Amino acid sequence: MVIYLNNKFCIKKEDLPNGFEYPQSYYRIINLNLVDFDVWYLLWDERLINRYNGLKTRYPNRSLIPFAKRDDNDDIACFELGKGEGVFIIHDFASPGYEERQIFEDIFEWLKYTIVEMKNFD
Repeated sequence: MVIYLNNKFCIKKEDLPNGFEYPQSYYRIINLNLVDFDVWYLLWDERLINRYNGLKTRYPNRSLIPFAKRDDNDDIACFELGKGEGVFIIHDFASPGYEERQIFEDIFEWLKYTIVEMKNFD
């Protein structure tokens, strides 16, 4: 599998928290061009950087690395430093301590969820 370390869907390594590495499964969905699911889409370029910097400011006690956004609200799919391949749905702008909405074991579980959401989205 070809892995693109510096692509528009990834934050530059030097800007990431020390010790964080994107899961190989994330690179896999990018390589397969699985980037837009109608209601959910992968963040890229400035949108990604702006959301990353905002999350660091709003939730300084967490090391969240965003990768996708839900189009109809402020939910953001994130990885978190030290939490393995888990995917955390964060309701951005919620008060600290109340931001976490849902947790998925890995990106493939999150993908299943996004497909169901896409099917049900009007």
